[in-house]
Amino acid sequence: MEDRAQAGRAELMGRNGSRQMSISVIMSTAEVGFKGAAAGGFLRFAVRPSVRVLAVVLALCIGPAAVLSAQQATSATPQKEITIEELFLQSVEFQILREKAFSGDYDIKVSALDDVEKKVNDGSYKSSDQQVEFVLEYLALEGSARSTRELGRLVNDFPEVRRHATNLLGRVGTEDAKNALVRVLLIDEEPVVKSEAAYALGVIGKNDNNEVVEALAYTYNKEDPTKPDNNFGYALCLAIEKLAKKSGGIKDPAAYQMLVKIAQGNYLRTVKTKALQVLDELKSSK
Repeated sequence: MEDRAQAGRAELMGRNGSRQMSISVIMSTAEVGFKGAAAGGFLRFAVRPSVRVLAVVLALCIGPAAVLSAQQATSATPQKEITIEELFLQSVEFQILREKAFSGDYDIKVSALDDVEKKVNDGSYKSSDQQVEFVLEYLALEGSARSTRELGRLVNDFPEVRRHATNLLGRVGTEDAKNALVRVLLIDEEPVVKSEAAYALGVIGKNDNNEVVEALAYTYNKEDPTKPDNNFGYALCLAIEKLAKKSGGIKDPAAYQMLVKIAQGNYLRTVKTKALQVLDELKSSK
């Protein structure tokens, strides 16, 4: 188990170790997040993904960029670059948080997420706490983007850990948190995690160039229409609704097409009704 933890440290530092992070204002904690249940399957439609979504998928294979820059001491001095490892070493609290996240034990990972949630809830999360977002992204992608196998068996697949980390990324609400959630949405195969990612993207409400709407539609269109997941379908409706409210409407036809397909799909009436309701809201928005 210690070997796996060391391997996780090495890979994390190699892939995410010094990536650029821009921390902004924390999202309100009034909305705790969408609690999806892992039931049903996936919805698949033969559509051609957009160039932007394909670019995002390609970026997943390349991995995050690598440099974390410290704040300039003065405007006259050059910017000093430090690694994420050096940032962790500046605080015992964050060193402990990192070691918990790297642990191969499910309960210890949950404890790390509980520590982060406490910081978000009590307002002690600060814009300088880049390590927190780093840990959340690591845990949100562990078992999907980063897998560890023993004798061919996946041993670090913890969907509930990914779901919890995804929820917290939505509440942190930064640009980097949004980008991490798009990656989760595109590569995770667990409906409960995808549902949380979709909802969290709606909570953040950032949709520059319709990139989030297109990621939501692309993910939906990969699914099998004979085995729809009601929680995922409902989360998609909520995500579009929230994005539209925060951006003053949505003009991307991909959103309309997705909602119509949900409304006529093999979903519970509650989900289909919600899709029609959001369509009406989009129609009346300016």
